[in-house]
Amino acid sequence: MKFLALSTSVHRYQSSGIHTGMWLGEFTHFYDVLTKAGHEVDLASVDGGAVPIDPVSLKTPVIQMGGTNKRYKDPEFMALLDDTPAITDVDLDSYDGIYLIGGHGTMFDFTNEEVTAAVAHFADADKIVSAVCHGPVGLLDVTLADGSSLLDGRNVTGYSWAEEKLAQRTAEVPFSLEEKLKEQAGEYTTAKLPMTKHVVVDGKLVTGQNPMSAAGVGEAVLELLDS
Repeated sequence: MKFLALSTSVHRYQSSGIHTGMWLGEFTHFYDVLTKAGHEVDLASVDGGAVPIDPVSLKTPVIQMGGTNKRYKDPEFMALLDDTPAITDVDLDSYDGIYLIGGHGTMFDFTNEEVTAAVAHFADADKIVSAVCHGPVGLLDVTLADGSSLLDGRNVTGYSWAEEKLAQRTAEVPFSLEEKLKEQAGEYTTAKLPMTKHVVVDGKLVTGQNPMSAAGVGEAVLELLDS
Protein backbone atom coordinates (compact mmCIF):
# COMPACT_ATOMS: atom_id res chain seq x y z
CA MET A 1 0.00 0.00 0.00
CA LYS A 2 1.03 3.61 -0.50
CA PHE A 3 1.09 6.34 2.11
CA LEU A 4 1.57 10.07 1.65
CA ALA A 5 3.77 11.95 4.13
CA LEU A 6 3.36 15.73 4.13
CA SER A 7 5.97 18.24 5.32
CA THR A 8 5.94 21.94 6.03
CA SER A 9 7.66 24.28 3.57
CA VAL A 10 8.34 27.00 6.16
CA HIS A 11 12.00 27.41 7.04
CA ARG A 12 11.95 30.39 9.42
CA TYR A 13 9.83 31.71 12.26
CA GLN A 14 8.02 34.81 11.10
CA SER A 15 8.72 36.76 14.29
CA SER A 16 12.43 36.13 14.77
CA GLY A 17 13.85 34.67 11.57
CA ILE A 18 15.23 31.69 13.48
CA HIS A 19 15.41 28.57 11.32
CA THR A 20 12.71 25.93 11.66
CA GLY A 21 11.11 23.35 9.35
CA MET A 22 10.29 19.65 9.45
CA TRP A 23 11.41 17.61 12.45
CA LEU A 24 13.49 14.99 10.65
CA GLY A 25 13.01 12.12 13.10
CA GLU A 26 9.26 12.38 12.77
CA PHE A 27 9.64 11.47 9.11
CA THR A 28 12.37 8.83 9.42
CA HIS A 29 10.74 6.90 12.28
CA PHE A 30 7.39 6.70 10.50
CA TYR A 31 9.03 5.97 7.14
CA ASP A 32 11.08 3.10 8.54
CA VAL A 33 8.12 1.41 10.25
CA LEU A 34 6.00 1.38 7.09
CA THR A 35 8.69 0.61 4.53
CA LYS A 36 10.11 -2.25 6.59
CA ALA A 37 6.63 -3.75 6.48
CA GLY A 38 6.62 -3.53 2.68
CA HIS A 39 4.53 -0.38 2.23
CA GLU A 40 5.50 2.68 0.19
CA VAL A 41 5.85 6.17 1.65
CA ASP A 42 6.06 9.20 -0.63
CA LEU A 43 7.05 12.64 0.62
CA ALA A 44 5.33 15.85 -0.43
CA SER A 45 5.39 19.37 0.99
CA VAL A 46 3.02 22.29 1.14
CA ASP A 47 4.74 24.37 -1.54
CA GLY A 48 6.90 21.73 -3.22
CA GLY A 49 10.65 21.75 -3.73
CA ALA A 50 13.28 21.19 -1.06
CA VAL A 51 12.04 20.39 2.43
CA PRO A 52 13.53 22.54 5.23
CA ILE A 53 14.81 20.65 8.26
CA ASP A 54 14.59 22.15 11.73
CA PRO A 55 18.27 22.30 12.81
CA VAL A 56 17.29 21.53 16.39
CA SER A 57 16.02 18.13 15.24
CA LEU A 58 19.58 17.26 14.27
CA LYS A 59 21.04 18.14 17.67
CA THR A 60 18.79 16.41 20.17
CA PRO A 61 19.27 12.88 21.55
CA VAL A 62 16.09 11.73 19.82
CA ILE A 63 17.97 11.73 16.49
CA GLN A 64 19.75 8.62 17.72
CA MET A 65 16.41 6.83 17.98
CA GLY A 66 14.99 4.83 15.11
CA GLY A 67 18.02 5.26 12.88
CA THR A 68 17.50 8.97 12.21
CA ASN A 69 21.21 9.76 12.49
CA LYS A 70 21.97 7.00 9.97
CA ARG A 71 19.27 8.29 7.63
CA TYR A 72 20.63 11.85 7.78
CA LYS A 73 24.00 10.55 6.61
CA ASP A 74 22.44 8.53 3.77
CA PRO A 75 22.59 10.58 0.51
CA GLU A 76 19.99 8.38 -1.20
CA PHE A 77 17.47 8.85 1.61
CA MET A 78 18.12 12.57 2.00
CA ALA A 79 17.56 13.01 -1.73
CA LEU A 80 13.89 12.35 -0.98
CA LEU A 81 13.82 15.82 0.60
CA ASP A 82 15.48 17.64 -2.28
CA ASP A 83 12.60 18.07 -4.72
CA THR A 84 9.17 17.18 -3.36
CA PRO A 85 5.86 17.73 -5.15
CA ALA A 86 3.49 20.38 -3.80
CA ILE A 87 0.40 18.99 -2.10
CA THR A 88 -1.77 20.49 -4.85
CA ASP A 89 0.12 18.44 -7.47
CA VAL A 90 -0.33 15.10 -5.72
CA ASP A 91 -2.84 12.50 -6.94
CA LEU A 92 -4.45 11.93 -3.55
CA ASP A 93 -6.60 9.07 -4.82
CA SER A 94 -3.48 6.94 -5.34
CA TYR A 95 -2.74 6.82 -1.61
CA ASP A 96 -4.22 4.81 1.24
CA GLY A 97 -3.68 7.51 3.84
CA ILE A 98 -1.88 10.67 4.83
CA TYR A 99 0.68 11.40 7.55
CA LEU A 100 1.24 14.97 8.71
CA ILE A 101 4.85 15.34 9.82
CA GLY A 102 5.53 17.71 12.68
CA GLY A 103 7.98 20.53 13.14
CA HIS A 104 7.27 24.13 14.12
CA GLY A 105 6.99 25.18 10.49
CA THR A 106 3.59 23.50 10.34
CA MET A 107 2.22 26.17 12.69
CA PHE A 108 2.41 28.59 9.77
CA ASP A 109 1.45 26.61 6.67
CA PHE A 110 -0.56 23.53 7.73
CA THR A 111 -3.46 25.94 8.24
CA ASN A 112 -3.53 26.50 4.47
CA GLU A 113 -6.68 25.58 2.53
CA GLU A 114 -4.62 23.22 0.37
CA VAL A 115 -3.64 21.17 3.42
CA THR A 116 -7.07 21.10 5.04
CA ALA A 117 -8.63 20.14 1.69
CA ALA A 118 -6.20 17.23 1.34
CA VAL A 119 -6.94 16.03 4.86
CA ALA A 120 -10.68 16.26 4.21
CA HIS A 121 -10.22 14.28 0.98
CA PHE A 122 -8.71 11.34 2.87
CA ALA A 123 -11.23 11.51 5.72
CA ASP A 124 -14.19 11.67 3.33
CA ALA A 125 -12.83 8.62 1.50
CA ASP A 126 -12.66 6.75 4.83
CA LYS A 127 -8.88 6.50 4.59
CA ILE A 128 -6.30 6.86 7.35
CA VAL A 129 -5.47 10.36 8.56
CA SER A 130 -2.46 10.52 10.89
CA ALA A 131 -0.30 13.25 12.39
CA VAL A 132 2.41 13.73 14.99
CA CYS A 133 3.68 16.53 17.24
CA HIS A 134 2.79 19.84 15.50
CA GLY A 135 1.35 17.91 12.53
CA PRO A 136 -2.17 17.96 14.03
CA VAL A 137 -2.27 21.65 13.09
CA GLY A 138 -3.43 20.25 9.74
CA LEU A 139 -6.45 18.68 11.46
CA LEU A 140 -7.78 22.02 12.69
CA ASP A 141 -10.75 23.61 10.93
CA VAL A 142 -11.16 20.68 8.54
CA THR A 143 -14.74 20.54 7.23
CA LEU A 144 -15.94 17.26 5.78
CA ALA A 145 -18.29 16.77 2.85
CA ASP A 146 -21.31 16.40 5.13
CA GLY A 147 -20.54 19.76 6.75
CA SER A 148 -19.23 18.33 10.01
CA SER A 149 -15.84 19.04 11.56
CA LEU A 150 -13.17 16.34 11.35
CA LEU A 151 -12.30 16.73 15.03
CA ASP A 152 -15.83 16.98 16.38
CA GLY A 153 -16.16 14.35 19.11
CA ARG A 154 -12.80 12.76 18.26
CA ASN A 155 -10.02 11.75 20.65
CA VAL A 156 -6.64 13.26 19.76
CA THR A 157 -3.26 14.34 21.03
CA GLY A 158 -0.57 16.72 19.82
CA TYR A 159 2.33 18.85 21.03
CA SER A 160 1.47 20.21 24.46
CA TRP A 161 1.99 23.72 25.79
CA ALA A 162 4.26 22.28 28.49
CA GLU A 163 6.46 20.88 25.72
CA GLU A 164 6.35 24.23 23.92
CA LYS A 165 7.73 25.81 27.08
CA LEU A 166 10.48 23.21 27.30
CA ALA A 167 11.38 23.94 23.68
CA GLN A 168 11.47 27.68 24.49
CA ARG A 169 9.25 28.47 21.53
CA THR A 170 6.18 29.96 23.23
CA ALA A 171 7.03 33.42 21.88
CA GLU A 172 7.61 32.11 18.36
CA VAL A 173 4.42 30.16 17.71
CA PRO A 174 1.25 31.97 16.59
CA PHE A 175 -1.04 29.93 18.87
CA SER A 176 -1.15 27.04 21.33
CA LEU A 177 -1.83 23.78 19.51
CA GLU A 178 -2.98 22.21 22.76
CA GLU A 179 -5.56 24.95 23.26
CA LYS A 180 -6.87 24.67 19.69
CA LEU A 181 -7.18 20.89 19.90
CA LYS A 182 -9.04 21.16 23.20
CA GLU A 183 -11.44 23.62 21.57
CA GLN A 184 -12.20 21.53 18.49
CA ALA A 185 -11.79 17.88 19.50
CA GLY A 186 -13.95 15.74 21.73
CA GLU A 187 -11.04 14.92 24.03
CA TYR A 188 -7.38 15.94 24.05
CA THR A 189 -4.96 13.87 26.13
CA THR A 190 -1.23 13.85 26.82
CA ALA A 191 1.35 11.57 28.37
CA LYS A 192 1.92 11.91 32.11
CA LEU A 193 5.35 13.39 31.43
CA PRO A 194 6.31 15.81 28.63
CA MET A 195 8.34 14.44 25.73
CA THR A 196 7.33 10.84 26.32
CA LYS A 197 5.46 8.58 23.90
CA HIS A 198 1.71 9.05 23.59
CA VAL A 199 -0.37 7.84 20.64
CA VAL A 200 -4.15 8.11 20.31
CA VAL A 201 -6.15 6.01 17.84
CA ASP A 202 -9.76 6.97 17.13
CA GLY A 203 -11.04 4.90 14.23
CA LYS A 204 -8.88 5.82 11.26
CA LEU A 205 -7.59 9.00 12.93
CA VAL A 206 -4.15 8.49 14.51
CA THR A 207 -2.27 11.20 16.40
CA GLY A 208 1.02 11.29 18.30
CA GLN A 209 2.03 13.86 20.88
CA ASN A 210 5.73 14.52 20.19
CA PRO A 211 8.87 13.28 18.40
CA MET A 212 9.02 10.26 20.69
CA SER A 213 5.61 9.20 19.34
CA ALA A 214 6.43 9.10 15.62
CA ALA A 215 7.32 5.40 15.48
CA GLY A 216 4.22 4.65 17.55
CA VAL A 217 2.06 6.49 15.04
CA GLY A 218 3.66 4.42 12.30
CA GLU A 219 2.94 1.21 14.20
CA ALA A 220 -0.70 2.22 14.76
CA VAL A 221 -1.07 3.09 11.07
CA LEU A 222 0.50 -0.24 10.14
CA GLU A 223 -2.12 -2.08 12.19
CA LEU A 224 -4.88 -0.21 10.37
CA LEU A 225 -3.34 -0.91 6.97
CA ASP A 226 -3.04 -4.60 7.74
CA SER A 227 -6.50 -4.95 9.27
